[in-house]
Amino acid sequence: ADREYLLKLAQHGRSELNPDELHLAELLRKHRITKPLVMVNSSTSGIVAGAMLTWEAIEQYTADRAIDIDLAETGSIGLSSEDPVVSIQLPGRTRIFFSRITAEKVPSLLDDLFHQVVPDQHVIGQLRREGQEPWKGVPSLNEIPYFALQKRIVMESCGIIDPFSLEEYIAEGGYAAFLKTIRSYTFSEVCDLVIESGLRGRSGGGFPTGEKWKAAFQTPSDQKFLVCNAEESDPGAFMDRTLMEGNPFQLLEGIAIAAYAIGSNRAYIYIRSEYRDAIRRIYSAIRKLRELGLLGDNILDSGYNLQISLRKGPGAFVCGEETALIASLEGRRGMPSSKPPYPSTSGYLGRPTVVNNVETLANLPRIISHGPDWFKEIGTADCPGTKIFSISGRLPLAGLVEVPMGTSFDTIVNKIMGGVGKGRELKALHVGGPSGCMLPLEMLDLPVTYESLKEKGLIMGSGGVLVIDDRTCVVNMVRYFMEYMHKQSCGKCIPCREGTRRMAEILGSITRKPADEEGHTTLERFKGVMQLETLAEVMKDTSLCGLGQNAPNPVVSTLKHFRNEYEEHIFDRRCPSNSCTELRSWFIEVDMCTGCSICAKRCPAEA
Repeated sequence: ADREYLLKLAQHGRSELNPDELHLAELLRKHRITKPLVMVNSSTSGIVAGAMLTWEAIEQYTADRAIDIDLAETGSIGLSSEDPVVSIQLPGRTRIFFSRITAEKVPSLLDDLFHQVVPDQHVIGQLRREGQEPWKGVPSLNEIPYFALQKRIVMESCGIIDPFSLEEYIAEGGYAAFLKTIRSYTFSEVCDLVIESGLRGRSGGGFPTGEKWKAAFQTPSDQKFLVCNAEESDPGAFMDRTLMEGNPFQLLEGIAIAAYAIGSNRAYIYIRSEYRDAIRRIYSAIRKLRELGLLGDNILDSGYNLQISLRKGPGAFVCGEETALIASLEGRRGMPSSKPPYPSTSGYLGRPTVVNNVETLANLPRIISHGPDWFKEIGTADCPGTKIFSISGRLPLAGLVEVPMGTSFDTIVNKIMGGVGKGRELKALHVGGPSGCMLPLEMLDLPVTYESLKEKGLIMGSGGVLVIDDRTCVVNMVRYFMEYMHKQSCGKCIPCREGTRRMAEILGSITRKPADEEGHTTLERFKGVMQLETLAEVMKDTSLCGLGQNAPNPVVSTLKHFRNEYEEHIFDRRCPSNSCTELRSWFIEVDMCTGCSICAKRCPAEA
């Protein structure tokens, strides 16, 4: 496809194409193919599972047999636990997705498929499309509980399109929203559209996106900045990384719309340096957009200029906070500053700056294309749209789930992800990353919105959900979170720096048994727990930024809902799940001991 054709397709869609041009569009969309298409999930989760070895095995197989195929990379469909995921499409047939296709499974899989036989194992489902013959006996993706109960808007193309192909993105309707924005709306009108849609920031606080834009737009300045927060500092949360690896053009289109809305011609993507594959794909996407004329000066003769640059961050947890991120972007140490002034009036280089995260920006092309009323029909009245959650922990499946706002945690964990394994009992959910809260079972039916969680003293955070079963010790997990938060504290304010350290020390004394324990130590431990509650109040009231203010959340929520576990650790010196190894007591069965001393030499716990 040449440049003129792609620009025509982006501006007018398929409505003004002649038959030959429509045929080319179908080829670009991969709805019609002329030779077998094999796509391998080469995202981070796929690579960790061995996707590159699978890729090499496919190349070797086709080279040995002189088979001509299209071999392409793709992102994750969300099922990280099933990687490497491989999808195969034969001419005239629907595309089938297969799970856990390691290198040694490639020959048998391709032998079967090229002989029109679908193997019994490893089948996830088929992607049904109009004009393609379906495979008998293979379920559609939307019939599988994992996909059927989701509402995919932001993730719709992840794992399906080639993230390196601008042609395919445009053929699927990409960049029509941006061109509509710069040709049909003023800056202020775009802000009003997003305000009307009810879109709220998906990074934790849920602040209305359009209002933040409006504040920056109305602040007089000769230069304004749009910053995409792709730091994603919460361990266990990988929504932003998956979106960038699966569909980078969607993010860049959202950035372009947001930058136009605030009257900015400079945008930055602040991304953690560890996200090497996401960085590689974004660099490639920016280069192709510049070549086509959708980035740069005087975009398509509209008079609008935009440059997007990538900035790598150190991967510090505190840099997820917007003022610390801006400090790092300016080349200073990533430390938060007091607000006001807010970044929307005085941010990067002292100029009006809007900071939005990846998921927030990725919603914009659909909102512009379909209108705010369409977006408000999804989710709830006060929280329209969808939210992506990363689900990990004690589950047979792990990965990403995109559901309408208002969906319950019970639906997400038990119905979509299939619940905990056989023979195990669900104990709790930890929501919101290291500074999140622990939810007991009685809160599983709680609708997931910012307001409903806030009423219960909970936070959504960036959307990380850790599933905990009866094998997990709540107290030991909270100890780990507090040690992590202490290490990640920037140290600028005393409540956070010293409070997290003291909390970690108190929790450490509860989860281990000293060598010479005396009778009064139980009271000291109990006193320590009482200090935890006082410390939490002080940290929430006096910490400078959200890191310190939210750091006590795991402690406060578990003291409220799982106090019995603390009491067992303090008074009985026993861990209910038997996972606090330093509380175990070792003794010798005198009647069985022969005195050989082999047990002492071989004991892994050095008892």
